[in-house]
Amino acid sequence: MKTTVDIPDEELRSLTKYTGKKRKKDAINVAVREFNRRARCEELADKRGKFSGFFSNKELSHLRESE
Repeated sequence: MKTTVDIPDEELRSLTKYTGKKRKKDAINVAVREFNRRARCEELADKRGKFSGFFSNKELSHLRESE
């Protein structure tokens, strides 16, 4: 998707430096993907301990011993 945004010059220079990308488009794509990856990881971390479908350590040990 094409879009027009104003990005401060210093931020864009830092972005290209840290991503190692020469083209601004490539650096921005890396940053967007990384931001989204981190957001998904945070969502997953928030769910930690709230999913009831996992075995407890005790249940898992018992299951392994019975095999």
